[in-house]
Amino acid sequence: MNIQRQIRFSEADHDILLRNFTPYYKTEYGLAYLADSLAILKDLPSDSLNLVITSPPYALHFKKEYGNPAKDAYVKWFLPFAEEIRRVLRDNGSFVLNIGGSYNKGQPTKSLYHFKLLIALVEEIGFYLAQECFWHNPAKMPMPAEWVTVRRVRIKEAVEYVWWFSKTPHPKADNTKVLKPYSADMIRLNKRGVKETIRPSGHIIRTSFKGTEAGGSIPSNVIEDNDQTTNMLRFGNNAANDKYTLRCKEKGCKVHPARFPAALPEFFIKMLTSENDLVFDPFSGSNVTGFVAEKLQRRWIAVECVPEYIEASKLRFDSIS
Repeated sequence: MNIQRQIRFSEADHDILLRNFTPYYKTEYGLAYLADSLAILKDLPSDSLNLVITSPPYALHFKKEYGNPAKDAYVKWFLPFAEEIRRVLRDNGSFVLNIGGSYNKGQPTKSLYHFKLLIALVEEIGFYLAQECFWHNPAKMPMPAEWVTVRRVRIKEAVEYVWWFSKTPHPKADNTKVLKPYSADMIRLNKRGVKETIRPSGHIIRTSFKGTEAGGSIPSNVIEDNDQTTNMLRFGNNAANDKYTLRCKEKGCKVHPARFPAALPEFFIKMLTSENDLVFDPFSGSNVTGFVAEKLQRRWIAVECVPEYIEASKLRFDSIS
């Protein structure tokens, strides 16, 4: 890994932001730390981050090797992180949280732990819920197997929640940065022109309507791995042939078992930040967030507490010149 390039994240920046910690590695735009993320958050000055985007360990009823808190204690575990995240965000900053659901142990019924967390983040911590989005992950396994593939009383789940929180009701955001290519139907409609009409919904379509003037269609709140707004990695979180996984196998490094696709942080980093803004991931895992931020020329800070995972995450930056 080439870490001798000119660092956009200067030493002065580091001294101001995290003078009590030493980075595990640096890139042109970012700093990665092997540390406890709550300690890092407490060391950051208030109003210093533009975007926090992360996917913390989910509260599952079976234990994962990377560690995950129990459902009955999840909200209590996460709120100290949330308090610090709100403190360190700028007033126009955003906090994007990817979190998955869970079944109750021994029952074909769903836990409400993530909804309890959502309510606590708004009512106790003081975040605003800017929008709820969904990550469509077709690679998800049909779990729990007992209810989905054995007894056949439930169906396969393919979405996870992505909640976009803000510190104020009006965070920095621009959906023109994530427009999707127009469909063939929209292009045909625009060429043909439209007649003035009132749709069943009550919306008035006027002859002056130009459907393709905006440069693209506004994306929905369902984020997909193959979303056409992205041009980076297009894999689910279990890809076995992406560059990170292949490099890990080459070097004999441990592959993180719960990675989210680059499409997810890319979408929100594009929409919610500008070049050189500061992006933070307190549960970085294989550091997908840092990798995407680097490609988009945003400064970033990533924190991971497992040595094997942060060491392997360096391999993501081998191909960035």
